[in-house]
Amino acid sequence: MSSPQPPTEATTNLSIKDEKPDGVIPLDAEGKPLSKSALKKLAKEKEKAEKAAKRKEEEERAKAAREAANVDHATENYGPQQMNQSQTRPNLNYTWLANISAANDGEDIIFRARLENTRAQGAKMCFVVLRQGMDSVQGLLAVSADGKVSKQMVKWAASLSSESIVLVHGRVAKVTEEIKSATIGDAEIHISKLYLLSEAPEKLPMLYEDANRPAKVVEESEGKFATVSLATRLDNRTIDLRTLANQAIFRISSAVGMLFREYLFNLDFVEFHTPKLIAAASEGGANVFKVTYFNRDAFLAQSPQLYKQMLVVGGFERVMEIGPVFRAENSQTHRHMTEFTGLDMEMAFNEHYHEVMEILAGMLIHVFQGLRTKFKKEIDIVRQQFPIEEFKFPNNPKDVVVVKFKDGVKMLHEAGHTEVSPTEDLSTEMERTLGKLVLEKYDTDFYILDKFPSSVRPFYTMPDPEDPTYSNSYDFMMRGEEILSGAQRVHDANFLSEQMKKFGVDPEQPGLGDYVQSFRNGAPPHAGGGIGLERVVFLFLGLGNIRRASAFPRDPIRLRP
Repeated sequence: MSSPQPPTEATTNLSIKDEKPDGVIPLDAEGKPLSKSALKKLAKEKEKAEKAAKRKEEEERAKAAREAANVDHATENYGPQQMNQSQTRPNLNYTWLANISAANDGEDIIFRARLENTRAQGAKMCFVVLRQGMDSVQGLLAVSADGKVSKQMVKWAASLSSESIVLVHGRVAKVTEEIKSATIGDAEIHISKLYLLSEAPEKLPMLYEDANRPAKVVEESEGKFATVSLATRLDNRTIDLRTLANQAIFRISSAVGMLFREYLFNLDFVEFHTPKLIAAASEGGANVFKVTYFNRDAFLAQSPQLYKQMLVVGGFERVMEIGPVFRAENSQTHRHMTEFTGLDMEMAFNEHYHEVMEILAGMLIHVFQGLRTKFKKEIDIVRQQFPIEEFKFPNNPKDVVVVKFKDGVKMLHEAGHTEVSPTEDLSTEMERTLGKLVLEKYDTDFYILDKFPSSVRPFYTMPDPEDPTYSNSYDFMMRGEEILSGAQRVHDANFLSEQMKKFGVDPEQPGLGDYVQSFRNGAPPHAGGGIGLERVVFLFLGLGNIRRASAFPRDPIRLRP
């Protein structure tokens, strides 16, 4: 008789219904048949094991599904791009945002822009504002069924820091409701690819949105919005220059130079670039920067004045220049800088210096009209930041108001400012006051003040033949402030030497001897003027401070950035 066998896996994994399959009775370790309770326990354990196995199988299937769902099929469509070292040139057809509108609906475009801000809408959608200069557009990233835009791509885009530079591939889409967060209001870009070209830090020294916010909005916010001071702006100029107002201001500034050249080129003027390192102070006086020039002293030119005149004597009877001017004036005013851009002209005339004055008036009217007609968009943008009344000027140069200096002083006396002297220069306050009086009387912000006292003009200024106390000199005024100073020049060498001595200037000193000698070779009567470019811009636009019209202003305390 054989001995009892211990329960096997086959026998112990039976349910109650399978107590005796094929006559096999489950036995315990001692070889005895299992009791009903043991059989029930055995069945429960089997059922529990089956459920655990099923649960594990379901979890593995779910994990595989999640992993499949999280596979990022868009990895090639976004992310940081290798630094551009001109490795390749694929000749992609790049687009300027200025050319985009709803009319381009459905077009695929590529462009580079600054990321102004991002706004995530859940995990599957993100809006961005992209900017080029004065133009901006809304972009949309949305998870797509084809996997070209993934959740990971949307999340990455939403994390990008403001003011970073990105490369965008997308499709123009017309919108039914105007977009107010961008300058392009009738279209947006559905982004398919987005690459980071240059990352801006998360914390900037000042926020673009604060610097860009209109001053009126800041004032009315009752402390809700931050005020960005002019000093902070100038200290962080490369960020400040990105604002809409500054983008417009410096396009207008560029246009002033272009219109200046345009007008004078049409009158046969020749452009020159005269030396800025000179051997003697060009204007006389102490307001000059001295520099070391090898083993001797030199000076930074206070104007191209002497060279303009020498060019006229040299046979170029109509000359002009746009270039830097240096003045060592320790003035912390709203309209003075130690370096500015001069728009200069000089010309021979036939009968009277007013011939030159009239050409200067015509040139400035041409500038004002050109700005008003060709740069209306830019002017409107600036006015949002700096609200001011539109600049008033006559359309015909012949209608420009000319006020003699003595008559201007008389107007001030009649207005109660009897302390003003008819033989001394006007203070800034009196200039402004006279400007208001002229505006009230003649309805113009632009006028000419003629016949200044000789004592307040440089040595090369021609005295008035009827009353040498005064001179054949003039200032052009905008909103009551001087933007141009000019005069008939002394063209007789002997008389010039006498005038220089009266002003305490040695006509034989190095740098001036050549100038005086040039007139001994025969010189036509001539006159001209010098204009401060930044003054024209800041007064035309009403910016309040000349530093706002200079990209990197220099004054007695600012020598950076």
